[in-house]
Amino acid sequence: MSRFLLLDIGAGTMDVLYYDSEADLHYKAVVRSPVRTVAEKIDALPGNLVVTGGEMGGGPVTDALRDRARQAEVIMSASSAATLHHNPDVVRSWNIGIVSDAEADNLLQQTGYSSLITTDVDTGRIEQIISGFGVEFAFDVVGVCAQDHGVPPEGVSHLDYRHRLFRDKLDKAPHPHTVLFSGRQVPPTMNRLTSIARSAELLPTSEVFVMDSGMAAILGASLDVLASRRERILVLDIATSHTVGAALEKGEIFGFFEYHTRDISLNRLESLLRELADGKLTHDQILAEGGHGGYIRNAFGFHSTEAIIATGPQRRLLNDASLPITLGAPFGDNMMTGTVGLLEAIRMHKQLAPITYV
Repeated sequence: MSRFLLLDIGAGTMDVLYYDSEADLHYKAVVRSPVRTVAEKIDALPGNLVVTGGEMGGGPVTDALRDRARQAEVIMSASSAATLHHNPDVVRSWNIGIVSDAEADNLLQQTGYSSLITTDVDTGRIEQIISGFGVEFAFDVVGVCAQDHGVPPEGVSHLDYRHRLFRDKLDKAPHPHTVLFSGRQVPPTMNRLTSIARSAELLPTSEVFVMDSGMAAILGASLDVLASRRERILVLDIATSHTVGAALEKGEIFGFFEYHTRDISLNRLESLLRELADGKLTHDQILAEGGHGGYIRNAFGFHSTEAIIATGPQRRLLNDASLPITLGAPFGDNMMTGTVGLLEAIRMHKQLAPITYV
């Protein structure tokens, strides 16, 4: 086993890492995110649309389909409609029709409709990217990370549900790699990751793994060379859409928080890091502020922090920081934080030889 393909699917970019353990070589690329490329396809397609595929990231895709539905007919398969909202009635309220997957496929045989497929993992596009690396389009393992809120039970908020999933896993084994799932073992309520796993199985690979991108970023940032030989660290990944911070001691997660990047100020970010290390954050407090939530299981105290490592495409937010924050670059590249974390999670899961991410 030597050829690994890792994909970190975000709101702004898709980060691609190819790693060959036998040759000890890696190749990487940062390209436009699937949500942006699919939204562009919607704008380019003429007239009425039939949308098939599975759940993918929403955002620009949702906006583009809602806009099209004001001008023309938009019909979505039940599977693809989950991209816009998990409540079909909400999707229908936007003048978008929903039919069974089979009915949507039948409509594609008729004239008068343009076809769109919703997917975070576009096999053709990924093959083009890999061809640019000059390596064979064949892999032993494919790993993909993305954010998935899950499909909560009636009456439970998706943010509470998402953090319940994390809490249940981390309370038993407090390490980021414990939220890695093999392709056929994704919890059924994690709809987007399930869809990603099914799409990734169409790639030429023997195994597929998926993981939440926040946990992958936490693990990846902790592998930066500046964190080596440090026992108590804080890591921060400021991504296009979401910001995640975590406290770790000897690789064990003591706590973490998640926020919308657009809603967080530098002052609040610095105070969050202090409160996180001191064990003073609560999930409800973060939600009340408009964040995604938090988790605390232990604390080592901010005064004991040995390093604060920051990664992510929006980390310029830290330009005037008063805390001693160091900019990290696992595998020599800030944008590879998620893919490095994903690779390390797979390595640990399969108990493979250690990898030096320099």
